[in-house]
Amino acid sequence: MLNRIRFYVDKVLEWLLVVIMGVSVINVLWQVFTRFVIKNPSTYTEELARFLLMWVALFGASYAVSKRLHLAIDYFTLKFTGKTKLYSRLFIDLCVFAFALFAMVVGGIHLVTLTLVLEQVSAALQIKLGYVYLVLPLSGLLIMFYAGVQMSEHVRQLLEKGAGPEEERKIAEALD
Repeated sequence: MLNRIRFYVDKVLEWLLVVIMGVSVINVLWQVFTRFVIKNPSTYTEELARFLLMWVALFGASYAVSKRLHLAIDYFTLKFTGKTKLYSRLFIDLCVFAFALFAMVVGGIHLVTLTLVLEQVSAALQIKLGYVYLVLPLSGLLIMFYAGVQMSEHVRQLLEKGAGPEEERKIAEALD
């Protein structure tokens, strides 16, 4: 069930990233066209490009966690085998989960709330900055979801009955 939900969340996130990148490319092309061809640069394109870059970077980070492509120091993890490797990966995913919870979700909600209360708006687009910063807690929730799914997989593998040397070898192969 959890893997099915993960599959659909992945698909939605993939399409969202494609749309954001597409809009970003069109926006930058328009900026270049208005600046160098028309000689009258558009006023909003630079700001929109900056906001879209924030969104694609943070949602892209969520997608990277889903595919286990995120930045991790795995020097020791690569030297471990079997259950030790599972415990190591479980600890790493727990750290990712905690960072996403406290820095991205809690901190992001605080940032969004603060900017909405102060009614801060962007200079060119005149949109509330709280809506722009909403990507921080949203991507944090996605990272928490993915890290939680991965932790549940590790716990399931650790709790499998009869985890002898042969099962540990299978676990090690599955993790590599």
